[in-house]
Amino acid sequence: MPATPASQPPPARHEWAARQLRQMIIEGLVAPGSKLNERELCGALQVSRTPLREAIKRLAAEGLVELLPNRGAVAATLSPADIRHSFELMAELEGMAGELAARRVTGSELTEIRALHFEMLAAFTRRDLSAYYELNSAIHRAIVAAAKNPVLAEVYAQVNARLHSLRFRTNQDGVKWEQAVDDHEAMVRALAVQDGPALRAVMTRHLQTKRDVVMSQLASVNE
Repeated sequence: MPATPASQPPPARHEWAARQLRQMIIEGLVAPGSKLNERELCGALQVSRTPLREAIKRLAAEGLVELLPNRGAVAATLSPADIRHSFELMAELEGMAGELAARRVTGSELTEIRALHFEMLAAFTRRDLSAYYELNSAIHRAIVAAAKNPVLAEVYAQVNARLHSLRFRTNQDGVKWEQAVDDHEAMVRALAVQDGPALRAVMTRHLQTKRDVVMSQLASVNE
């Protein structure tokens, strides 16, 4: 059960609720297509309906929640075609971001990315998937930010919001998780030497691998 937000000031409660609900959806605690029961969520998150509804609106804007007529709010679902197309686009966006970041990254940005990477490795060592995913996501966002293209960053955020829960699930396979860590090692190396083509290649491959894992998972479920 999520921790109580008692230490948070009232104006921040909807942000706290959004963060917790986002994590629940990403980690599969709220299944795709399931209705968001306000009474149950208010109890679980220990917030009133007003901040909860604000949180749901925020997640709807991010694409994690769908607001449906006569059904209310449900956790978003994607068709196999939507998933494939979204990952294809994300692979190109991240590849482009990587190549631009390699040319434009500052020393302080590189230091931050390295620090996040070492924290991520520690989470991987303890097999703390929640912490690992949060740090992993922060690294990808930092690389996109280092590209210094605000339009790219905006499109990236919109598309990536649709894929959070799927990207999280790809690391539940131990072998694929280790491969993802190896990819991140290669990303940091390429960024450090400002090798744009190498960083584009590894980030594109990284997302294509995740696409293949997700599509394989979907196929096995439907068998």
